[in-house]
Amino acid sequence: TLLRFATAGSVDDGKSTLVGRLLHDSKSVLTDQLEAVTHASRNRGQDTPDLALLTDGLRAEREQGITIDVAYRYFATPRRRFILADTPGHVQYTRNMVTGASTAELTVVLVDARNGVVEQTRRHAAIAALLRVPHVVLAVNKMDLVGYAEPVFAAIAEEFTAYATELGVPEVTAIPISALAGDNVVDPSATMDWYGGPTVLEHLETVPVAHDLSHCHARLPVQYVIRPQTAEHPDYRGYAGQIAAGSFRVGEEVTVLPSGRTSRISGIDLLGEPVQVAWTTQSVTLLLEDDIDISRGDLIVPGTDAPATTQDIEATVCHVADEALAVGHRVLLKHGTRTVKAIVKDIPSRLTLDDLSLHPHPGQLVANDIGRVKIRTAEPLPVDAYADSRRTGSFILIDPSDGTTLTAGMVGESFAAPEPVKDPADDDGWDF
Repeated sequence: TLLRFATAGSVDDGKSTLVGRLLHDSKSVLTDQLEAVTHASRNRGQDTPDLALLTDGLRAEREQGITIDVAYRYFATPRRRFILADTPGHVQYTRNMVTGASTAELTVVLVDARNGVVEQTRRHAAIAALLRVPHVVLAVNKMDLVGYAEPVFAAIAEEFTAYATELGVPEVTAIPISALAGDNVVDPSATMDWYGGPTVLEHLETVPVAHDLSHCHARLPVQYVIRPQTAEHPDYRGYAGQIAAGSFRVGEEVTVLPSGRTSRISGIDLLGEPVQVAWTTQSVTLLLEDDIDISRGDLIVPGTDAPATTQDIEATVCHVADEALAVGHRVLLKHGTRTVKAIVKDIPSRLTLDDLSLHPHPGQLVANDIGRVKIRTAEPLPVDAYADSRRTGSFILIDPSDGTTLTAGMVGESFAAPEPVKDPADDDGWDF
């Protein structure tokens, strides 16, 4: 299986060191890479390799000892494959963290054991909740600098878990580590025998990913219409794209949006071979029983599970461009494979992530701001709520003049509602 995960945390909490330790101790670093890092570390007067340099490749990052851009790394163990996004910790790089965590199924939030939960920790927990990341790992780092004290770890874990639960984060796993020394990263710590949980890598290898989009509402954004019109395939008409969510079967009734026309799947081609069923992330070609006018940007969905089409979208957005987004701006909205003209009708509020308060009607959003927007599109779009589907519930706003990405949006409510905690006193003895 494949797990996409991201790291986050405040400046100097040790994110890049943790990533380097994961890569090094899991034998995922090539010899020449390690030699280059060793040489660079020696030039900086360090006796041992600085594993943070495995991800911090920019000159400015190495000079300042911080992460500025998102660094993606691929590695694998015998149990699972991983795609890792090492995101920066500065407040002004909030947009980079949003980018890195937007496709993550797990987020590792690092905390310096000496400092505990700080403002940036709460900000990253809030972003993980906004992006509906299913699993959050709290890695309490630098335990070696607090004498590997269990009470320090327990207090930080309790504070963070309470805050994350308030945001609606469904699962938090707390792990005490020392990224520099390697304690509880890949191998269990010999100095923290009071901790009986998994190491970071053990948790990454075993965390369930059955929550993925294969069980969500089936969606296929059409990317290309295949019509060879050759002697071998004179009447072939296929609708190609990557399945964004759910699965499709031959014989299933489907609806094409936004037209609303219905048909039935007569065949599915995968890598040139016919199959009976296809599911999320597979790139396929669907063949329908009826000739329907379908083009790039249309959405094929099950006939009994079609989203509503609308021209009025309300969403939570993170503004990623340096130029501000203001009420009245004319933009392009890209949803799946469809791009339409749109206008920003209103910005009802801007979110203050420090205390989760709302600043009403700010008028504009600047870089790294997160807020609510109301958008009117020139054409109706079939959109899901982001809570139902992270793929078909998301969109980006584009500057029509130069193609710059302005804003990343999530349709619907901001935060997930936490599951209600059942009071044992309310149990009337019935067991269903």
